[in-house]
Parts: sequence; C-alpha cells; structure tokens
Amino acid sequence: MDATVAASLGAADLRAGLVALVLEWERRYGVAPSVTAAVAEYDAALLVGHTPETISLGFAGQSAVSRGCDFRHEGLRYQVKANRPSGRRGSRVTLVAKASNFEWDRLVWLLYDREFRLLEAWEWEAAAYREAFEQIPRLRPPNMRRGRQLLGASASGGSPDLGNGQDAEPNTAAAPTRHIGSGSS
Repeated sequence: MDATVAASLGAADLRAGLVALVLEWERRYGVAPSVTAAVAEYDAALLVGHTPETISLGFAGQSAVSRGCDFRHEGLRYQVKANRPSGRRGSRVTLVAKASNFEWDRLVWLLYDREFRLLEAWEWEAAAYREAFEQIPRLRPPNMRRGRQLLGASASGGSPDLGNGQDAEPNTAAAPTRHIGSGSS
C-alpha cells in the first residue's frame, strides 16, 4: 500500500487494511506478522470511550517498549492483553499472558477469532486483577471472563465499530459478569 494512500485512510479503513494484509501474508507464508497487540490497543481504546480522533492523544508518549500502560483515557492508565488463535484447523486460545507489572489502573483482555473479529472483551481494575490472579500460575480465558464485560457496554448501547465491517458480539456462554473490583457476581 502506497504511503500517500495509507495517509488518506480513516482509522477504521486503516485497521481493515492492516488486518487484510496480515491475513493475506498468513495465507501465503503460513505465519501472520505480529500485529495483534497494535490492533488490540486500538480496539481497547475504542471500547473504553476513545474515538478514532482521540486515540492518538491517549497513546501520546507510548512506544512498543513502554513499560506499564498501553494508553490513557480520562485519567486512567490502560494495559491491554489479547489473544487470537492461529490459522490452524481446530486452534483455540488456551493461555492468556499474565500482566508482569502493575503500572496501570485497568487491564483490558480481548479475544479475537482468527480473522481479527472481536469476540470478547473484559476489563479488570489492577487491585482486583492482582487479588484474583496472584496465586494462579497460568491464566486461561475462563479466568479473564470473571472481569467486567465490555462488549455491548458502550454509551450508545451497542458495540463500537472496530473496523471489521460489523459490530462484535459478546460471548453469551461466558461466566457471569462481575463489576470491576467487586468480590461478587
């Protein structure tokens, strides 16, 4: 894609173009380039209330090696974790990366299908996350589903447009949602 063309794209079209390139690369060469974190940070920012126009402000001062948070919104620091199954038949997500530091206020975990369509989004406050997972050596998707579900929770009442041409649908078979930081369902 020509740089001039890329510069003229809106945020949703840029995300869609990136995902299309990654999926085509994976189809041709067997392994997708590592873009899940970048796509997830963008999607998480939209889910917590950023707009495509304000995301760059939330990412100000961040880089690929910044410690702690991935972006900021309304005074809160957000850490993002995401999973996407490989393109192999029957591939499923079974492990979730554990936060290695607590220099954030909220953690957002996203689960994608193999084509980067958002399936699930869960949010945790730092103290609740630490309390729930400090003694658990390996996190799995069911662990993360004990957080606050974000899909369908936007101010407009629907899921944000995540640039994939459709709204994401939450996993309705997930465990009951609990409020961030609360100890009960």
